[in-house]
Amino acid sequence: MKIVFTSKGTKWDSRIDSRFGRAEYLFFYNEEKDEITSIDNTAIANVSHGAGPQTSQKLFELNPDILITGNGPGGNAARVLQNSNIKIYIGAGDMTVKEAYDAYKNGELKEF
Repeated sequence: MKIVFTSKGTKWDSRIDSRFGRAEYLFFYNEEKDEITSIDNTAIANVSHGAGPQTSQKLFELNPDILITGNGPGGNAARVLQNSNIKIYIGAGDMTVKEAYDAYKNGELKEF
């Protein structure tokens, strides 16, 4: 399983970024290989429009099975992501990446 988290850092103890489009990082965890990769998304903060679709494009390049975030993608990004096979889980906004991973594994997050 390949899982992407919107995060404010590059480590398991980083906080989840509740925003999707303007998330600071995309924290990528490949369960099969037990590998972590982080994509810096901080440049998106300077984009006035289209942050969600641009972040969606980065997400597609990672080709995850699951996205875990705080509030979920906004309107434009949600429309783009609807056409993908990525399952989106929300409600992790007050957690660390590790806590969000555990909550997902325990069925405690809500599907978007």
